[in-house]
Amino acid sequence: MKKIFCLFLVSQFILLNISAQKDTVWHHKKCAVVLTYDDGLNVDLTNAIPALDSVGLKGTFYISDYFNGLNEQIFKWRNAAAKGHELANHTVWHPCEGGRPGREFVKPDYDLRNYTVKRMTDEIRTMSNMLKAIDGKSKRTFAYPCGDTKIHDTAYIDGLRNDFIAARAVKPEMLTIDKIDLYNIGCYMINGQSGDEMIALVKQAMTNHSLLVFLFHGVGGEHSLNVSLEAHSKLLHFLKENEKNIWIAPMIEVAEYIKKYKS
Repeated sequence: MKKIFCLFLVSQFILLNISAQKDTVWHHKKCAVVLTYDDGLNVDLTNAIPALDSVGLKGTFYISDYFNGLNEQIFKWRNAAAKGHELANHTVWHPCEGGRPGREFVKPDYDLRNYTVKRMTDEIRTMSNMLKAIDGKSKRTFAYPCGDTKIHDTAYIDGLRNDFIAARAVKPEMLTIDKIDLYNIGCYMINGQSGDEMIALVKQAMTNHSLLVFLFHGVGGEHSLNVSLEAHSKLLHFLKENEKNIWIAPMIEVAEYIKKYKS
């Protein structure tokens, strides 16, 4: 009986130790949250970044130039990068696969069905060069436009793995650190959710000790996929108030941490 009792105590110690490790795997916090904003919209600069700065949080901005607005934004993006926000790659022209319901906005010139892998690779590297000219950095993360990862049957990221630390997709999932594919990171696309609904996702991530990535487009307007200023602000304030339990960081920092953990 004494031996059985000792084995029981050892097993309980091991279980407690495993539980403690899960509880603190994200920089000694319960979960990690990444705030990502797509397309390089004007509202990123006028609404999102001021809101983030007001509570001392950093975001990741996946920049594209399909609306030909980057030229007038350059100095503002440079200032954002100097404050610690991540400027990330979302291609130059935001090509997506057309020819199906909901993709009527895809123009033939920027339809992935008309692309080659080399054309896509060249376009993505061109955007990286443009971003380096803005912030002077070489390390970068990527986000698949429309979540499309392939050209015909080829995963185009395969030839770009040395160019990027990670790539964000659009599958709605939050995974523990050991299950994350750095080149297919899931996220929750926000379109009209309330602050409470987004906070509920954060609480779920805290319970599951997982990575939660938010994907925003419009913040207070400018895009059909939109979140209100009030809901966005409520989420940011909740994150700030719970920083002792939540690691909030740009995608590149979280991705490098995951890569180091896995190695």
